[in-house]
Amino acid sequence: MIAALADDTRRWAFELLSTRPMSVGELAEGLPVSRPAVSQHLRVLKDAGLVREERVGTRRIYSVAPRGAEPLRDYLDRLWSTALARFEEAATEQARQKEPDA
Repeated sequence: MIAALADDTRRWAFELLSTRPMSVGELAEGLPVSRPAVSQHLRVLKDAGLVREERVGTRRIYSVAPRGAEPLRDYLDRLWSTALARFEEAATEQARQKEPDA
């Protein structure tokens, strides 16, 4: 999932889709790549579970998958919690070293 968002164009497409569902054509208007390239990027996002596709007549409308980003959020929460715990340990140790001996 992180790899799918590593590309700037895919991140931009994902961010645009977070505002509202769009077709490939609508996305291509807001991105600096061709419609076929947008389709390829959407396929990667769809395979990663980040976006979903719905057929409406002859068009395909893409939107953010409701629970697609949960694994990424969970990963970042764990990463952030670990980083904060390490920071707290380092700050506590530094404060302890600065305390005058009683």
